Amino acid sequence: MHKTMGVVAALATLVAGTAAAQDTIKIGVTEPLTGAVAASGTYITNGARIAEEVINRQGGVLGKKIQLVIEDNKSNPKEAVSAAEKLILKDKVPILMGAWSSTFTLAIMPKLIEYQVPMVVETSSSGKITTSGNPWIFRISPTSAMEAKVFAEKVASFKPPIKKVDFLSVNNDFGRGAADEFKKALEAKGVKIGLSETMAPEATDLSAQLTAIKQSAGDTLIFTSGVEQTTLAIKQGTELRLITRLITTGGSFPDQMLTQAGAGGMGSYHILFFNPWFPESVSYPDIAKVFIDEWKKKGWEFAGLTEGFRGYDGISTIVAAIKLAGKAEPEALRQALWNTKLKGVNGDIAFAKDGPAGQESGQSTPNIYVVHLKDGKVMQP
Repeated sequence: MHKTMGVVAALATLVAGTAAAQDTIKIGVTEPLTGAVAASGTYITNGARIAEEVINRQGGVLGKKIQLVIEDNKSNPKEAVSAAEKLILKDKVPILMGAWSSTFTLAIMPKLIEYQVPMVVETSSSGKITTSGNPWIFRISPTSAMEAKVFAEKVASFKPPIKKVDFLSVNNDFGRGAADEFKKALEAKGVKIGLSETMAPEATDLSAQLTAIKQSAGDTLIFTSGVEQTTLAIKQGTELRLITRLITTGGSFPDQMLTQAGAGGMGSYHILFFNPWFPESVSYPDIAKVFIDEWKKKGWEFAGLTEGFRGYDGISTIVAAIKLAGKAEPEALRQALWNTKLKGVNGDIAFAKDGPAGQESGQSTPNIYVVHLKDGKVMQP
C-alpha cells in the first residue's frame, strides 16, 4: 500500500510539473554574467527580464506566460557552447537569445545548425555571423560595417577635423573586425590610419598600448571593447595626458564616467544604438519610455540602458515571432522570424537576407547614434 501510494504521489508530482511547464513558453538566454565583460551581459539580461515582466503583465503570448531560462556563458566561448547545449538539450528551449561577444556567438553557431534551433543575436557585430551561411541566425544589432559607415558620414562634422586615427581593439572577432571596417571606411574619406594596437579581453592595464598610441601623435583614437575596458582606457588615457579624441564602437557606455571626473583633456565620443539621454531622438519614444520607466523602477544604473535595451528588444522580437508562428517550435519560429516586423526601443526590427543563397541569415538595420561625454555630462555632438 505504501509503495502504491508513493508511486501515485510521484506520478502526481510529475504530472503537476509537466502541466506547469506547459503553462509557460521557455526562451533560452545566454549572456556573460561573470568574467571580463560581465557588466554588459548583466545589463542585457536585466533588459530581457524587464521584457519578460512587461509581456507577462500584458497576458503573455498564445495564452501562456513566457519564462526566461538564463545561462551564464562566463565571458568564454567554450562556456558559451556549453550553455547553449544545456539550454537546448536539457531545458528544451525552442529558441535562444545571445551571446554578446562575436566570439561567443560564432562558437555557438555550429550547434544551432546541429540541433536546428534559431537564435536572435542581440549584440555581436562581426560580419561573419550573417555571411557564413547559418540559416538559424537572426541579428537585431548592427554589424561593424554598419557602424563604420554611419560614423564615416559624420567625420566632416568634427572640429578640429579628424586627420589621423589610431586604433586600440580587444583581440577577438569583435575588436579586430571593428578595426578593419573602420579603417576601410575612414581611408575612403581621406583619413590617415596610424598605429593599431590590441589588448587581451581580460587585460586590466592598457598603459603600454596607450603610451605607444600617444607617440603616434594621431588626433583621434578609435577604441573597441566592453564597458570595463572602455572605462579603463578613459582613466588611463587621462593619466597619461593622451590629449586626443577617444571614440568607442560597439554600443557600450562607460557608466562610471558619469559620476567621476570624466576624461579631462580627452574628448570621449561613443557610438550607441539607443540614446536614453535624448529619448525624443528615437523612432518610437512611447516604446522607449516604457522600457526606461521600468528600468528606473529597478534602480539600475541609467547608463546601462544603452545596452539593456538589447535584451528588451531581443525578447520582444522572439515573442513577436512566437505569436506569428502560432506555436513555440524551432522550425516554425525560424520561418516566422523572416516575416516578423515590430517597433522596438531601437526602432524598426525586420530581417533582410544576408549570406550565401539558400543558407541566408537574417540581419536587421538598427538606428545608430553618436554621443559626446565630457566631464560627466552627455551631449549630442
